[in-house]
Amino acid sequence: MLKALLKLLVELTGNRYISKLLIAVTTSKSSRMLIPLFVKVYRINLAEIKLPLSEYQSLHHFFTRVLKPGSRPIDNHEGALVSPVDGVIRAFGSISETETYEVKDRQILLEEMLGSKEKANQYKDGKYIILYLSPQHYHRIHSPIKGHIKGNWTLGGKSYPVNRIGIKYGNRPLSTNYRTITEIESNKKNIAVVKVGALNVNSIHLTNQHEQVEPGEELAYFSFGSTVILLIENDNFQFAEDVSAWREIKYGESLGVIAN
Repeated sequence: MLKALLKLLVELTGNRYISKLLIAVTTSKSSRMLIPLFVKVYRINLAEIKLPLSEYQSLHHFFTRVLKPGSRPIDNHEGALVSPVDGVIRAFGSISETETYEVKDRQILLEEMLGSKEKANQYKDGKYIILYLSPQHYHRIHSPIKGHIKGNWTLGGKSYPVNRIGIKYGNRPLSTNYRTITEIESNKKNIAVVKVGALNVNSIHLTNQHEQVEPGEELAYFSFGSTVILLIENDNFQFAEDVSAWREIKYGESLGVIAN
């Protein structure tokens, strides 16, 4: 009974009218009054944000804030793959060790998530890492490696929560939610940066117009909390020793090294 109720609540959060109301409230000028409360509740470090608090025009404007230059040192060691976001490491490992390329307790099916069997097979012997962004986190997404952007493509329709309840009771939100995939080709093979929407706002905004990217260069931003999944084609990728589930990480910090 409880499981059915929780599943119903998760599905209700995908209602488009609730989503429109959420957008209207957070983008309104009156929502500026909520910013100090948001800062207090989520303990936002004001020393690293680019603008004075008084210059943010809405809660949404603050939520998508930009950081001061130099706030996040980028690991530039040879072969380093860096975190594309501030967030929490939810899970990581070898894709080949998962049953029929299912990841995260059957919540991700690669073919479903990437949109084709060909793409799924490309990454089947590689590695994955799931990074969750809560409301307190900085919500811009950066390149994890130096390389060439092969392409961006968007899949999915509605978006449901990607928090613990959403993952447990939703209908595979990590591979069925609205999502935008950026595939980057480096000399170490391909990296897929899968940006998963949440709360049916479908709020993934691409910002980078360049073909070549450097580690830490901005790719996009979320309007609301969500998840980024990295798929690493190279099976020689070695996770850093300090990578562990539920560890907080900031963008630019090393996730591991891709060997030749």
